[in-house]
Amino acid sequence: MRYLLRKLVFYVAALWAALTLNFLIPRLMPGNPVDLMLSKLATKGPVTPTTRAAIQALLGTDTNGSLWNQYGKYLHQLVSGNLGTSIAYFPAPVSQVIGQTLPWTVGLIGLATAISFALGILLGRAAGWRRGSWIDNLIPVTTMLQSVPYFWLALLLLFLLGSTWPIFPLNGGYDVYSVTPGWNLPFVQSVAYHGTLPALTIVVSSVGGWMLGMRNMMVSTLSEDFVLTAEAKGLTPRRIRSRYVARNAVLPSISGFAISLGFVVAGSIVTEAVFSYPGIGSALLLAVSNNDYALMQGVFLIITLAVLGANLLVDLLYGVIDPRTRARS
Repeated sequence: MRYLLRKLVFYVAALWAALTLNFLIPRLMPGNPVDLMLSKLATKGPVTPTTRAAIQALLGTDTNGSLWNQYGKYLHQLVSGNLGTSIAYFPAPVSQVIGQTLPWTVGLIGLATAISFALGILLGRAAGWRRGSWIDNLIPVTTMLQSVPYFWLALLLLFLLGSTWPIFPLNGGYDVYSVTPGWNLPFVQSVAYHGTLPALTIVVSSVGGWMLGMRNMMVSTLSEDFVLTAEAKGLTPRRIRSRYVARNAVLPSISGFAISLGFVVAGSIVTEAVFSYPGIGSALLLAVSNNDYALMQGVFLIITLAVLGANLLVDLLYGVIDPRTRARS
């Protein structure tokens, strides 16, 4: 229980620090979302001070009062679920924009990251257990693919599998002309079809790192004394591989997987830009180009919660997998 409480206190403090930075950084940036909105309205007629005050209240950028008052109002709005109004998607609230785009990102990037992790761990375990086999010889190829810039690999696959051989669509999240969004089979099939090529790009570019890390840890763990003791006891090779070697070798990869899951939202920007995918990364790019501070703050908040939540989950899981971590704590 003390281990759990210590972890929770640490992550609550980290969340508070992240929220504070999320409040301060946009206010230190040049530009003003109110001025941007007023410049758009000015093309249709003169803007009165009353209109400016109304827009400031609507966008949550009213600078009247001290910074502490603004900070308190900001925290109160977060607790109540009010993240402000988006300029890029005006008059939609930020929470609605995030709610519509986040499932696309989590479904694509999250699932592809989990697949690449599972595939890399399984291949790395086999390569470390059977050194010199054909699986072990795949590591230079997968490492080479990982070293290729992601956007270049994505463009190459788009050219080959989307243009030269039109197997997959070039852009979009689903066929907007022939299917209706909803929980129906044609829509799900269209989403899976459009997401296959972006997911394939993520898996191809990242599986090599998981495979190499797991393979090296398997080789290192095989030289430990407890493995020799297990062999001397007459345990089967399968039990030694699964319960003794792989279980200890996978621990560093689990920590890396937590970081990867946490940055699923942040890492979606390049993927969604290349494939024109309707996720939260595309929304963030549009927010930056329109100085939409409210939407940027909302997306950064989601990234913060994702990183902290993933790390907390894996910290707790780490304590279950390796009880020694709880003893040290």
